[in-house]
Amino acid sequence: MGHNHSHNHPHSHSDLKGRNLFISILLNILITVAQIIGGLVSGSLALLSDALHNFSDVVSLVISYIAEKLSKRKASFQKTFGYKRAEILAAFINAATLIIVAILLIIEAVKRFKNPEEIASNLVIWLSLIAILGNGFSVLLLKKDSKANMNMKSAYLHLLTDMMASIAVLVGGLLMKYYQLYWVDSVLTFTIAIYLVWMGFYLLKDSTKVLMLFTPDSTPINKIVDEINNFDSIKNVHHVHIWQLNEEEIHLEAHIDFNENITLSQFDSILHEIEDLLFSKYDINHVNIQPEFGKDDAKDVIVQD
Repeated sequence: MGHNHSHNHPHSHSDLKGRNLFISILLNILITVAQIIGGLVSGSLALLSDALHNFSDVVSLVISYIAEKLSKRKASFQKTFGYKRAEILAAFINAATLIIVAILLIIEAVKRFKNPEEIASNLVIWLSLIAILGNGFSVLLLKKDSKANMNMKSAYLHLLTDMMASIAVLVGGLLMKYYQLYWVDSVLTFTIAIYLVWMGFYLLKDSTKVLMLFTPDSTPINKIVDEINNFDSIKNVHHVHIWQLNEEEIHLEAHIDFNENITLSQFDSILHEIEDLLFSKYDINHVNIQPEFGKDDAKDVIVQD
């Protein structure tokens, strides 16, 4: 059995991610406290819903921060993969909380729409401006890392949606101030919540796929098997498993039936060719192969264990 793994973990970049998350946490704590007080004083459900979403941001960012720190811990006898999946788990939790918060907002928005209340719009306007600036800065801090890391993407999405929600609250505050359209508060809350459900669903789906060891959508098992079967010395590739451990590692394990009873040195040579092929064409960077010759077992590509 052979394996190969090529990873790159620049410590300076990881430290920068942690610092950016920490700054975002502090900003969102300040915004949340201000919005809760402002929402209670003004009577704005949209502002309170934005505060609730911001609070969920704080929780999500703390989870992301802890997960980012845990992911750097080394493997041990009890934890042979270390905490490499901590960030995926954080993304799953964050996505689930995003959807739960959104459902609560929808329920409250419907209740308030039936019984609209007068709202102190000036306070709503100023607090939404503060939230836009704070969340906008946090979004810029996390944008780069969100493109390559599911955990950072979950934190980024929380902040991005909250910035958009604050913009919606600002627009609502202006409409309430100049046109007394107080029902706009409920409509905006409902719209924000629907958007949260939509964003959260896709992130929840992607993180669930990783946690359930599903094969990545971009990895074609049949094509990979065909390419390995094209090796002259190989008779059959079967019992294949391909899964994504985290953002940086895709694993493949398989049984390979050889045409001849080859030596270990011959197997090592073929294994290196397979590893190079899988890494260069499919970004699979951890390969485990069980070599076989004349073994009487199931030869299906996918074997029901």
